[in-house]
Amino acid sequence: MKKNNKLVVILGTNASGKSGLGIELALKFSAEIVSADSRQVFKGLDLGSGKVTKEEMKGVPHFLLDVAAPGDFFSLMDYQKLAYEAIDDIVSRGKTPFLVGGTGLYVNAVVDGYNLTDAPVDEELRKKVEAMSLNELQDLITEKCSMGGIPENLDMSNKRRLERAAEKLLMGKPLNLESVKRYDTLCLGVTWERQKLYKRIEERLDRRLEQGMIEEVENLMKQGVSDDFLYKLGLEYRYIMMYLRGRFDSKEAFREKLFMEIRHLAKEQMTWFRKRQDITWLDMEADPINQAEGLISNFLSC
Repeated sequence: MKKNNKLVVILGTNASGKSGLGIELALKFSAEIVSADSRQVFKGLDLGSGKVTKEEMKGVPHFLLDVAAPGDFFSLMDYQKLAYEAIDDIVSRGKTPFLVGGTGLYVNAVVDGYNLTDAPVDEELRKKVEAMSLNELQDLITEKCSMGGIPENLDMSNKRRLERAAEKLLMGKPLNLESVKRYDTLCLGVTWERQKLYKRIEERLDRRLEQGMIEEVENLMKQGVSDDFLYKLGLEYRYIMMYLRGRFDSKEAFREKLFMEIRHLAKEQMTWFRKRQDITWLDMEADPINQAEGLISNFLSC
């Protein structure tokens, strides 16, 4: 029986410190990092997406950063294909692959080996689907999946994911086929007690605003990136675009709304990750690096 290659996964909520932890552990294990973040794949989305800088990488190679231009359509299948290629390349060079990020669907697609179908783009159908409301999409998918059931990995509150699912269903395509695990995985989770996490989120938000996050979005808009694309990115990009378009009464009102939405995302991320039974949650109040080092050493030596 063929053994699968091993993959270490470090996942967690917004502002939990998973990127920094991943880098420190990668240095200890001669590992290379594949990002699992749906916004960091785009060039120019740096401060708003929390993309690590060259200095922060400390020489650890990172993959799946800056692989698409803002405004490009980048699907889950695009991500999975590139992630597989990067992981297999890392393994072929005798290094250990780390998958690090907080986009649950990206993590699951690689860890669980989603069998995705490549449906061709029908521009007219896409426009029709994108004009539908969240409730309309939910009703459509519920009706179309009445016989086989809605796939567990489909987030029914994510409009963009529902749009792509509705496209496939209206074209007579299956949403997904049976998953096939490609790697043996160790999943390590990173988060904090709620109030401490909220404080970390607030401090990081204010730091990024001071570093020029609003100017980053302003530059993207000047380069021709559409409001629709920025809106669909959510969080920082959505609300900064709205602020720049004058849809908030004040900068303070904008900042408070964004802070609230980032906290809400952190809750959603935890809800998503709790569905997985294979995550070992690190104690961030103690010595997470030492704890993770022991778990990874045992996993790689088995």
